[in-house]
Amino acid sequence: MIEKEMIEEILHNLKEINAKLDKIIQNGNTASLNEKVHSSDSLDVMMLLSLPDHLRTTATTLFEIGPATAEDIAEVTRKERAVESNYLNQLVRMEHVEKYREGRKVYFHINSKLC
Repeated sequence: MIEKEMIEEILHNLKEINAKLDKIIQNGNTASLNEKVHSSDSLDVMMLLSLPDHLRTTATTLFEIGPATAEDIAEVTRKERAVESNYLNQLVRMEHVEKYREGRKVYFHINSKLC
């Protein structure tokens, strides 16, 4: 009996997902998140809203404090340095952030083309 209920729930969820996908296709909104982010040409509210929460927090912190290391960002966001380094490198791949090295430290800053 429980298996039948689980199968019915899974079927219901799949139908909901299918309906949502149909709406997305009808609206022509098939671009991936990265494509949406690349299409913006400025660091604006819409670009920030298109980012996941964790990347948005990192990007806004970097924007507020200026050029910084992952450790500097981690102190403000209270996350691990390695986590912030990962987030910053994701933003680099999305071309919102640039990085450069000074000695042994790697600094990140908002892409000058976006400001």
